[in-house]
Amino acid sequence: MIAKMERRGAVCFAVFIVIIANSTVLSINAGDQAQKQIITTYSPYSSALETLEKQINYTFHRISLLRRAMTHASFSEENNKALSVLGESIIETSVSLRYLLDDIDVSPKVINMKIAEIVNVESSCAVDGMRLRLHTVIRVSRKTNSTSPSVVCGAFRAIFGAIAIDTGSS
Repeated sequence: MIAKMERRGAVCFAVFIVIIANSTVLSINAGDQAQKQIITTYSPYSSALETLEKQINYTFHRISLLRRAMTHASFSEENNKALSVLGESIIETSVSLRYLLDDIDVSPKVINMKIAEIVNVESSCAVDGMRLRLHTVIRVSRKTNSTSPSVVCGAFRAIFGAIAIDTGSS
Protein backbone atom coordinates (compact mmCIF):
# COMPACT_ATOMS: atom_id res chain seq x y z
CA MET A 1 0.00 0.00 0.00
CA ILE A 2 2.81 2.44 0.89
CA ALA A 3 4.67 1.49 -2.29
CA LYS A 4 1.50 2.15 -4.29
CA MET A 5 1.15 5.63 -2.73
CA GLU A 6 4.81 6.37 -3.40
CA ARG A 7 4.37 5.39 -7.06
CA ARG A 8 1.23 7.51 -7.31
CA GLY A 9 3.14 10.44 -5.75
CA ALA A 10 6.01 9.91 -8.18
CA VAL A 11 3.58 9.81 -11.11
CA CYS A 12 1.85 12.98 -9.91
CA PHE A 13 5.23 14.65 -9.48
CA ALA A 14 6.26 13.59 -13.01
CA VAL A 15 2.97 14.87 -14.46
CA PHE A 16 3.47 18.14 -12.58
CA ILE A 17 6.99 18.51 -14.03
CA VAL A 18 5.70 17.79 -17.55
CA ILE A 19 2.93 20.39 -17.16
CA ILE A 20 5.43 22.99 -15.90
CA ALA A 21 7.86 22.20 -18.72
CA ASN A 22 5.13 22.43 -21.36
CA SER A 23 3.78 25.71 -20.03
CA THR A 24 7.32 27.13 -19.96
CA VAL A 25 7.91 26.06 -23.56
CA LEU A 26 4.55 27.51 -24.59
CA SER A 27 5.28 30.82 -22.89
CA ILE A 28 8.74 30.97 -24.48
CA ASN A 29 7.21 30.26 -27.89
CA ALA A 30 4.53 32.87 -27.26
CA GLY A 31 7.26 35.35 -26.31
CA ASP A 32 9.17 34.53 -29.48
CA GLN A 33 6.02 35.01 -31.55
CA ALA A 34 5.31 38.34 -29.86
CA GLN A 35 8.91 39.43 -30.49
CA LYS A 36 8.63 38.44 -34.16
CA GLN A 37 5.35 40.33 -34.40
CA ILE A 38 6.97 43.40 -32.87
CA ILE A 39 9.88 43.12 -35.27
CA THR A 40 7.70 42.68 -38.35
CA THR A 41 5.21 45.40 -37.38
CA TYR A 42 6.09 48.56 -39.26
CA SER A 43 4.97 52.06 -38.60
CA PRO A 44 5.88 55.25 -40.42
CA TYR A 45 8.18 56.10 -37.49
CA SER A 46 9.92 52.70 -37.65
CA SER A 47 10.37 53.25 -41.36
CA ALA A 48 11.87 56.69 -40.72
CA LEU A 49 14.33 55.17 -38.23
CA GLU A 50 15.32 52.52 -40.78
CA THR A 51 15.90 55.22 -43.38
CA LEU A 52 18.03 57.15 -40.90
CA GLU A 53 20.09 54.03 -40.18
CA LYS A 54 20.76 53.70 -43.91
CA GLN A 55 21.73 57.38 -44.16
CA ILE A 56 24.25 57.14 -41.33
CA ASN A 57 25.39 53.72 -42.54
CA TYR A 58 24.93 52.11 -39.13
CA THR A 59 22.39 49.49 -38.05
CA PHE A 60 21.56 49.59 -34.37
CA HIS A 61 21.57 46.38 -32.35
CA ARG A 62 19.34 48.19 -29.87
CA ILE A 63 16.97 50.32 -31.94
CA SER A 64 15.64 51.77 -28.68
CA LEU A 65 18.84 53.82 -28.49
CA LEU A 66 18.15 55.46 -31.85
CA ARG A 67 14.53 55.98 -30.84
CA ARG A 68 15.71 57.73 -27.67
CA ALA A 69 18.25 59.79 -29.64
CA MET A 70 15.33 60.99 -31.76
CA THR A 71 13.19 61.96 -28.76
CA HIS A 72 13.36 65.56 -27.52
CA ALA A 73 12.86 66.43 -23.84
CA SER A 74 9.62 68.23 -24.73
CA PHE A 75 8.18 64.91 -25.92
CA SER A 76 9.13 62.51 -23.13
CA GLU A 77 11.08 62.14 -19.91
CA GLU A 78 12.96 59.36 -21.72
CA ASN A 79 14.77 61.68 -24.09
CA ASN A 80 18.04 62.41 -25.85
CA LYS A 81 19.62 64.87 -23.41
CA ALA A 82 22.19 62.49 -21.90
CA LEU A 83 22.96 60.95 -25.29
CA SER A 84 23.49 64.45 -26.68
CA VAL A 85 26.01 65.27 -23.94
CA LEU A 86 27.86 62.03 -24.63
CA GLY A 87 27.71 62.67 -28.38
CA GLU A 88 29.17 66.15 -28.01
CA SER A 89 32.08 64.71 -26.04
CA ILE A 90 32.63 62.06 -28.70
CA ILE A 91 32.64 64.68 -31.45
CA GLU A 92 35.12 66.82 -29.51
CA THR A 93 37.37 63.83 -28.86
CA SER A 94 37.23 62.77 -32.51
CA VAL A 95 38.18 66.25 -33.69
CA SER A 96 41.07 66.35 -31.22
CA LEU A 97 42.29 62.94 -32.33
CA ARG A 98 42.10 63.85 -35.99
CA TYR A 99 44.18 66.98 -35.58
CA LEU A 100 46.68 65.31 -33.25
CA LEU A 101 47.11 62.37 -35.62
CA ASP A 102 47.77 64.80 -38.47
CA ASP A 103 50.17 66.92 -36.42
CA ILE A 104 51.16 65.95 -32.88
CA ASP A 105 52.57 69.45 -32.38
CA VAL A 106 49.30 71.22 -33.20
CA SER A 107 48.53 73.89 -30.62
CA PRO A 108 45.69 73.44 -28.14
CA LYS A 109 44.33 76.77 -29.38
CA VAL A 110 43.91 75.38 -32.92
CA ILE A 111 42.22 72.24 -31.61
CA ASN A 112 39.86 74.30 -29.45
CA MET A 113 39.00 76.54 -32.42
CA LYS A 114 38.21 73.53 -34.62
CA ILE A 115 36.10 71.96 -31.88
CA ALA A 116 34.20 75.23 -31.44
CA GLU A 117 33.50 75.37 -35.18
CA ILE A 118 32.17 71.83 -35.32
CA VAL A 119 30.02 71.83 -32.19
CA ASN A 120 28.56 75.26 -32.92
CA VAL A 121 24.80 74.84 -32.91
CA GLU A 122 24.05 77.40 -35.60
CA SER A 123 26.64 76.38 -38.14
CA SER A 124 27.99 72.89 -38.44
CA CYS A 125 25.94 70.76 -36.05
CA ALA A 126 22.47 71.94 -37.08
CA VAL A 127 23.41 72.00 -40.76
CA ASP A 128 24.58 68.39 -40.60
CA GLY A 129 21.41 67.43 -38.73
CA MET A 130 19.21 69.17 -41.30
CA ARG A 131 21.10 67.42 -44.10
CA LEU A 132 20.09 64.13 -42.47
CA ARG A 133 16.52 65.51 -42.20
CA LEU A 134 16.50 64.88 -38.46
CA HIS A 135 13.81 67.53 -38.07
CA THR A 136 11.42 65.11 -39.80
CA VAL A 137 12.33 62.21 -37.51
CA ILE A 138 12.79 63.72 -34.06
CA ARG A 139 9.78 63.48 -31.80
CA VAL A 140 8.90 66.79 -30.12
CA SER A 141 5.87 68.22 -28.36
CA ARG A 142 3.37 70.18 -30.44
CA LYS A 143 4.70 73.41 -28.95
CA THR A 144 8.31 72.69 -29.95
CA ASN A 145 9.72 73.56 -33.36
CA SER A 146 11.49 70.48 -34.73
CA THR A 147 13.50 72.67 -37.13
CA SER A 148 15.01 74.72 -34.31
CA PRO A 149 18.82 74.54 -34.57
CA SER A 150 19.16 73.50 -30.92
CA VAL A 151 16.65 70.66 -31.37
CA VAL A 152 18.27 69.39 -34.58
CA CYS A 153 21.78 69.75 -33.17
CA GLY A 154 20.81 67.90 -29.98
CA ALA A 155 19.45 65.03 -32.04
CA PHE A 156 22.55 65.00 -34.24
CA ARG A 157 24.83 64.80 -31.20
CA ALA A 158 22.60 62.17 -29.59
CA ILE A 159 23.11 59.87 -32.57
CA PHE A 160 26.84 59.78 -31.77
CA GLY A 161 26.08 58.97 -28.14
CA ALA A 162 23.61 56.26 -29.12
CA ILE A 163 26.10 54.63 -31.49
CA ALA A 164 28.78 54.69 -28.80
CA ILE A 165 26.52 52.91 -26.33
CA ASP A 166 25.23 50.50 -28.97
CA THR A 167 28.73 49.48 -30.07
CA GLY A 168 29.83 49.15 -26.47
CA SER A 169 26.90 46.92 -25.56
CA SER A 170 27.00 44.59 -28.55
